Amino acid sequence: MKKIFIAIIVAVFVGLNLGVIADPPPPPPDPTIAGSNSPVGDSSGAPIGSGITLLISLAGLYGGKKVYDAKRESKKEEN
Repeated sequence: MKKIFIAIIVAVFVGLNLGVIADPPPPPPDPTIAGSNSPVGDSSGAPIGSGITLLISLAGLYGGKKVYDAKRESKKEEN
């Protein structure tokens, strides 16, 4: 019973401290400066194309290795 009580107290203290760690979000850009009047959350400046290409290529390589290993294993079982 004592161990459960201590675990609950530790969990409460950890849970209370999680909100303190976060920083406030940065202020929105100044609309008077030229070129910065895009809406907040606009993804025009986030280059995700190369990341998606990398993810797909790595997934293909992983799938190819799994197929190669499966074929190799099935040939071992036949012999």
